[in-house]
Amino acid sequence: MWLPVISGIVNNFLKIIDKSVTDKDLKLQLQKELTEAITTLDYHKIEKEIEAKAKILAAEAGGHSWLQRNWRPLLMTVFTFIIAWNYAAVPILSCFIALHPAEIPPDMWALLKIGVGGYIVSRGAEKVVKDWPRK
Repeated sequence: MWLPVISGIVNNFLKIIDKSVTDKDLKLQLQKELTEAITTLDYHKIEKEIEAKAKILAAEAGGHSWLQRNWRPLLMTVFTFIIAWNYAAVPILSCFIALHPAEIPPDMWALLKIGVGGYIVSRGAEKVVKDWPRK
């Protein structure tokens, strides 16, 4: 199921390398390394991992507890509030009162990137699968 998608992505990267790299030896090396990296991936293992993660998410979404179903969206909402507070509210309000933005730990940024990235990827995959021709 994923092979045509991955193949399309790889072909686009190969075209980008072909158009943007002028050194012929470097171009061939990059194309070879990309092709080798893709062909050595264990797609069955990756697919099983994705299926396992999907089962976990489905179990959480179908859980009996409100908190179990909503902890991920709540966490992302809290992170969004912290970012909005630090980078929108504090600069505006500091004109009137003395406020200092909270220090955001690097681990929180990492979680935020994973959360937003996961949302973007899942929404993109959902659209691709929905429009995917059924055979």
